[in-house]
Amino acid sequence: MRLIWILLIFVFAAVGALFGALNGEAVAYDFYFATLKAPKGAMLIAAILLGWLLGGAVVYFGLVLRLRRRLRAQMRKPTMSEQTAVATDIAAAQLPMDPGRH
Repeated sequence: MRLIWILLIFVFAAVGALFGALNGEAVAYDFYFATLKAPKGAMLIAAILLGWLLGGAVVYFGLVLRLRRRLRAQMRKPTMSEQTAVATDIAAAQLPMDPGRH
């Protein structure tokens, strides 16, 4: 399995390098307050990476943290067997020690 991941990483690195080499001409990007001149391929790869990171952050903060909180709350709740054991202990504590003497 590890070999497959390594091969996939090398394939995507090679495709990214080829993409960057084929789109090497510099293009000016105007951000209203600043102008950036960078290779077209590098900016496209950076935009894809930024979108991937922002999408992952939205999923993590929007879904994963909420599910972790819910799981922690479920873990804190006593189970039915624990509730039954506590009820049995309470009932046993309320019974008289000697049933013949009142």
